[in-house]
Amino acid sequence: MTGTTAHHVDRWPRVAAWIRGILWIGGAVCLPVLVCALAVSVLAVSVLAVRANAQAPDASTPALIPHPLSISLPDAGNGAPFLLDSRTPVRVHVSPASTPGDPDGGDAEAASDARELERLATWLRDHLGHRPPANGQAPAVHLELIAEQALQEALFEAGDGLGPSPGVGDAAIRSTEHLDEAYLLDIDQEAIRIRAARPAGLFYGLQTLRQWLPADLERSGIPGNVVLEVPPVSIVDAPRFSWRGSMLDVARHFFGVEDVSRYVDLMALYKLNRLHLHLSDDQGWRVDIPGRPALVRVGAQTAVGGGPGGYYTTSDYEYIVRYAAERFITIVPEIDMPGHTNAALASIPELNCDGQARPLYTGMNVGFSTLCVDREETYEFVEDVVREIAERTPGAWFHVGGDEVQKLSPEEYRRFMLRIQPIVARHGKQFLAWDEVAEVGLPLPDGALVQVWRPQTAETGRHLRAAYARGARFILSPANHIYLDMKYDADSRIGLTWAGPTSIRKAYEWDPATLVAGIPESAIEGIEAPLWTETAESMADLEWLAFPRLVGVADLGWAARNHLGWESYALRLAAHTARWRALNINYYPLP
Repeated sequence: MTGTTAHHVDRWPRVAAWIRGILWIGGAVCLPVLVCALAVSVLAVSVLAVRANAQAPDASTPALIPHPLSISLPDAGNGAPFLLDSRTPVRVHVSPASTPGDPDGGDAEAASDARELERLATWLRDHLGHRPPANGQAPAVHLELIAEQALQEALFEAGDGLGPSPGVGDAAIRSTEHLDEAYLLDIDQEAIRIRAARPAGLFYGLQTLRQWLPADLERSGIPGNVVLEVPPVSIVDAPRFSWRGSMLDVARHFFGVEDVSRYVDLMALYKLNRLHLHLSDDQGWRVDIPGRPALVRVGAQTAVGGGPGGYYTTSDYEYIVRYAAERFITIVPEIDMPGHTNAALASIPELNCDGQARPLYTGMNVGFSTLCVDREETYEFVEDVVREIAERTPGAWFHVGGDEVQKLSPEEYRRFMLRIQPIVARHGKQFLAWDEVAEVGLPLPDGALVQVWRPQTAETGRHLRAAYARGARFILSPANHIYLDMKYDADSRIGLTWAGPTSIRKAYEWDPATLVAGIPESAIEGIEAPLWTETAESMADLEWLAFPRLVGVADLGWAARNHLGWESYALRLAAHTARWRALNINYYPLP
């Protein structure tokens, strides 16, 4: 018995099968009677058998992360499951109202959407271990693009049904801003239906379905002789914030294409949609810039501790961008400047005020390096770098760093930022920088984003409110909550402590809406968890630092405020360890 219903074994009564199907979401095994009863009541773990006297499941705590906007389960004993096996058809549909043809490119958009639907259907077939359907008319999984209006009406109804509590019916959930990522998931005896207005929404619906199915499917799909009883459910879902991300530092230690691709895959499972790549720092330059070969010939050869370094060729970088885009994750490149630039200063002597190349650096200190802001060669360099990376990055943003600059006066720093803003704009990107950029009264271009990273003080809050008054929007990355490079506790084998330690609970228990006094939620683009790599040298290290804290970031970034709370989240989180084992994630153990 595997926790799925196979038709060559005795069938359980329908109620027990329904309960078992719900509890199988997490995929863990429950042995003691008391623990098993608790698991049944909270839907936090799955079981291999259900005792006759187990409590009915509590629909308020489904084991889904992020928590959906609205989830409806039938009363116990009602609602037959959908029978899913490796021959279940997966069908795609495009409603005529969803992508109408028009002279402005609607036909091309419709064709693109159709290709995306088929790609998503292929992904699901592969995930299920799909074989050719035995019966083309059999109950099926349906992926359908629908009109935005129909989706919007469902979201409004879901918001209205949740009541007037703060953060439930607010503009972040009710507006059309997030329709691209919203979806509807309905499972009954006749079909599994995922509907959305755009392919991104279908993809996120698939991730929810993925969590609704047994964790063992992550390994090998559905065995040929097994039929899964998938419990009925109705879900209406949309994200709270449009920016839900992680930053990966590939400069302190280099991580190749395979590692970054795996990180993208793990992000996608939890509906994260921005990967900020920190591509340069004092210890290494990590991307080839045509016309500037010294950057990788010299600057890419080091890492913290004296390791071998490395870099992405232009084709490597383009592959990462495409791979992420296929999972609806936008790559946000960062070239940190004017500080954190020693690798560039060692590669190109003209970037230094004295014209002398700096020695390569493998330590962990910060603040000692800066581009020479008075030399025109510096801005020619910035032009070349921004142009080449922007050409290969379809996302809207270019991150210019701007943090921890200790060798320039405020006026020199301000003058540098004023010079590079039009360079970023000229190459079609929006300006993005760390929160020090708010401290010098800098005029900010339209669409500018400020990434808040330092723990809040009265002074930082004052500067951020002034930047808000000048039109800035904000990404929140508070180091004392979601810097993933912080140790979990004093005994953690790797990690830093300057803003920590940061437990799983501390990483989850904060509210983006109240982090910066005087900054309304409407000015918050979203949240992002940076993972700096001074102490992380392998993919196993990255996973250990990120999981499970990154999962909490995903919940905070997506779920409505009334669905957030440590006690219920901890129960949902516990259900995911079996899936992490199935995916071979090297996660930090839960308490």
